[in-house]
Amino acid sequence: MHVRGFTVTSAAWLLVAVLIVGCTGLGAHEQLPDVELGDASFYPTLEAYAGAPIVGGNDVRVLLNGDEIFPAILDAIRSARTSITYAQYFFEQGQVVDEVVAALAERCRAGVAAHVLLDGVGTLSMPARHTEQLKTAGCDVRTFRPLRPWALRRANNRNHRRILVVDGRVAITGGSGVSEKWTGDGRTEDHWRDTDVRIEGPAVAWLQAAFVENWLESAKQALGGEAYFPRRQEPKGPVTAQIVRSSPAGGSFAMYSTLLIALHAARRSIRITNPYFVLDEAMTAAIVDRMRRGVSVEVLVPGTIDHAFVRQASRATWGPLLEHGVKMYEYAPALLHAKTIVIDGRWVTVGSTNLDNRSFAMNEELNVIVYDGRLGQRFEEIFAVDVRHARPITLEQWRHRGASARLFELVIAPVRDLL
Repeated sequence: MHVRGFTVTSAAWLLVAVLIVGCTGLGAHEQLPDVELGDASFYPTLEAYAGAPIVGGNDVRVLLNGDEIFPAILDAIRSARTSITYAQYFFEQGQVVDEVVAALAERCRAGVAAHVLLDGVGTLSMPARHTEQLKTAGCDVRTFRPLRPWALRRANNRNHRRILVVDGRVAITGGSGVSEKWTGDGRTEDHWRDTDVRIEGPAVAWLQAAFVENWLESAKQALGGEAYFPRRQEPKGPVTAQIVRSSPAGGSFAMYSTLLIALHAARRSIRITNPYFVLDEAMTAAIVDRMRRGVSVEVLVPGTIDHAFVRQASRATWGPLLEHGVKMYEYAPALLHAKTIVIDGRWVTVGSTNLDNRSFAMNEELNVIVYDGRLGQRFEEIFAVDVRHARPITLEQWRHRGASARLFELVIAPVRDLL
């Protein structure tokens, strides 16, 4: 059987993966707090479940696609004077990779302390010459959980975070990797549509905290001091922000709980953009409950994706959403990789977290949450523009999906939580 790039052999390998590494489940959320955006208790509630403070005084700038993301990354690296900390899940090869590596190497030769953390799976396609170039220049390069045949279960837990912090004062994070496929404007075939943010202000210290957490595990080095955590973080802008990091290996499902509570707090609108949209029952129920209360919900997912079986597994879960009136769209021009949610036009999250069990229960993830009406409006405008380049998916279309798709859904059901 072959379903849009997925074969019986692929299914067999996934079943083997279940037997080898098992599956990590999420805690039950049978009841959610009845708090609303703007309530006096909303901030402390999300601080409690995220395990992170909500801090003001930040400048947050949206970076759309490679045309904006890579110039910002290169400018930040080239401006470094004391330290660079850079965690990246995905490195490949190409001109933009050459430029990023060259910029890092130049700063290392200039005496800047640079620490580069590469995920052991996501960077398998990164040419060895790049790591050698960095090391020769004096950069400290480590691999997060390199693949080991005697540690397969551990290998299933990846560092999916994207974090760049320069001098402890400027940070860039989001969903992008370093590859030619991330270049461009997000409207070109074979190139990816993504969203990052650039941050200055007190919130940067919490992005740095996420990096040093993973660096400590990989390098056995505790980074600190003025070069990494400057004593004076002057206010840089009007934005209130929160850095939420999940580390299931350490027992934290912070992003999952935070998203559930925030979705349940919606009173007007929810706009979701996500490439791996495989909701569990609790998150589906939270969205359906909002629909019953008159909240407008729209979801944008990819029309094409790098893992075809994930797309099919996602579509299998759409029934209850479409039946309750959720508007769903498939982005057409390019592969959609952005991971954003806007609630009531004033609560926004952007980061590395996919809406699937792998992100919530297996990977190290990081998202920025901003509490700001101006940025909320900006993200709603971005969503509306993306929807103009998407195809609507109706309940009737979903009900008439082919027999092969339905059979595939049955095959993939036992391993859906590993996708």
